[in-house]
Amino acid sequence: MIDPENINLKDLDPAFAKSKAWPIEEAKGIVKRLFIEQRRGIKRDGPVVFETGYGPSGLPHIGTFGEVVRTTMVRHAFEAMTGGQIRTTILCVSDDMDGMRKVPGTVPNPGALADHLQRPLTDVPDPFGTHDSFGANMNARLREFLDSFGFDYEFRSATELYRTGAYDAYLRRAAEKYDEIMAVMLPTLGEERRATYSPFLPISPSTGRVLYVPMKAVDAEAGTITFDDEDGTEVTLPVTGGHVKLQWKPDFGMRWAALGVDFEMFGKDHQDNAPLYSKICKILGGEPPVQYVYELFLDQKGEKISKTKGNGISVEDWLKYAPQESLSLFQFLRPRVAKKLYFDVIPKMVDEYFQHLAAYADQDEKQRLNNPVWHIHSGTPPSYVPPLSYALLLNLVSAANASDKETLWGFIQRYAPDASPDANPALDALCGYAVRYYQDFVAPTKEYRAPSEQERVALTDLAARLRDTAETDGEALQTLVFSVGKDHAFENLRDWFKAIYEVVMGQSQGPRFGSFVAIYGSDETANLIEQRLAG
Repeated sequence: MIDPENINLKDLDPAFAKSKAWPIEEAKGIVKRLFIEQRRGIKRDGPVVFETGYGPSGLPHIGTFGEVVRTTMVRHAFEAMTGGQIRTTILCVSDDMDGMRKVPGTVPNPGALADHLQRPLTDVPDPFGTHDSFGANMNARLREFLDSFGFDYEFRSATELYRTGAYDAYLRRAAEKYDEIMAVMLPTLGEERRATYSPFLPISPSTGRVLYVPMKAVDAEAGTITFDDEDGTEVTLPVTGGHVKLQWKPDFGMRWAALGVDFEMFGKDHQDNAPLYSKICKILGGEPPVQYVYELFLDQKGEKISKTKGNGISVEDWLKYAPQESLSLFQFLRPRVAKKLYFDVIPKMVDEYFQHLAAYADQDEKQRLNNPVWHIHSGTPPSYVPPLSYALLLNLVSAANASDKETLWGFIQRYAPDASPDANPALDALCGYAVRYYQDFVAPTKEYRAPSEQERVALTDLAARLRDTAETDGEALQTLVFSVGKDHAFENLRDWFKAIYEVVMGQSQGPRFGSFVAIYGSDETANLIEQRLAG
């Protein structure tokens, strides 16, 4: 076990030391960071800080969920490998002092906000009339969103951090190190922007707007900046107390230094700027955190998902058709690989989640640490695994033409007499998800095709054999279906099963057909085949 007073990676439990699960790898980086601190004689009097950022110009979205759930996984891995002896926290920081760049088209009476463009979001009136400002409304929605998933975090408002003095010491230092910060930033800018650039953005004392203006003077000793206000009046303001904010790149680095951030992950769109954040953090006297860059999601066409385009899936969309754990699994898997995020992935993620859950019970410690469910459930995954897969339920909905989950339960209880909605709430929920998903995505795209002569003869034989069999075991029924395919000279049995699904189910693939027959019934399946053959 790692001793918090004498941290050393050599003391890691061997299972953690050998694990290659990415949250554990990141947690090892944090342990190494603390090791280096101790060797430098740095005394830590606060917790290990994990940070996530939020732009409150719009509603929280699937990317917000992804950052917090992934950060939570790294935090848990760190706590597990250090025995919970080192305090940790997740800070969720809202950049609510940013100026409102455009009026959202989805708010009531958007014209009323036109006069408030470029004012800090926390100074813009709330168009919904429920909070003190637009920023406060969005922040409340963020907290409600995070709370609904049970995330453990501390909320921080950038406005409060600037205006209450939490950033004051680092803003004064930014004034002292103004030339060094400019030396970092100017080479990254175009010629025209370099002429007017300043890391400080003053809040106009006359209009309340966030100003992108050049500095006429920066007085490090007095801690002030001088600039021309919008009306041409020369104004001198202190850099403290919320009179100014920093441009977003310097702000990123300053936040790391001021809040003592030890770990932060961000999307690939930040990757090129990350070295700038780190340099500015060091200039201001901080140590850049362990950083993890993840890939962005793509839509079905392979294009980057964006809120503006509206080409992605919302968290609410996903949770209409699947449990939260399946979304957490999607976020866990290969974060550094660009993945397509569209509705077709949902059933696969649900079934993969339960497959990982089923495997967990028989795994050793090393295997469990690499199992996604250990990370999804912070080390204590549930034991219940539904007896039916999501894919199988979708086929059952299709065959039974079910419009409600009660219809499905009639078949399920024949297959598993002791099962019930009350005793198996996870399966009951899965039935509801399957009915909704089938109605919205499967039924509208079904295309039944006519069988070839070989397929017609084989399917007729399959229906007859199903009527004659007394077998109810899914594996035995699967063997029966295999035998029919072999007897009718299908060179590739995959073509035989594909024919079953395309002719009988109106889709190109599905779960094990024997399992479907076991639940739906041999006679019922024979009827279904004959109905499809009759057109």
